[in-house]
Amino acid sequence: MDLQIYYRKIREIEKSLSDLSVVMVSLDTPDGGREGVRTEVPRRTAAKMIVEGSARLATSEEVSEFQERKAEAKSRADQLAAASRMQFTVVSQNDLRRLKGGTRSGGE
Repeated sequence: MDLQIYYRKIREIEKSLSDLSVVMVSLDTPDGGREGVRTEVPRRTAAKMIVEGSARLATSEEVSEFQERKAEAKSRADQLAAASRMQFTVVSQNDLRRLKGGTRSGGE
């Protein structure tokens, strides 16, 4: 393949892509690429993947589904992070009474 043609195709496709990042869907390739894997990549990478035949642009339905799944995954990750920051303190009954303000004159 002529490198000038290869890079010209990449530049042309890159110019045609409007967003800074693009959702791509992988194609089945002889070197082991799996079909149907969605990912978000920069325009330049997307153009290169299209020229090389390793991926195609996602349809609008595929993009919306990808964005929903990404938002769900972020929400789950945020919940896990918040749960890991939760702190517990073990307090004896006497200390609890003292903190509540009602001390008893029994076991102290």
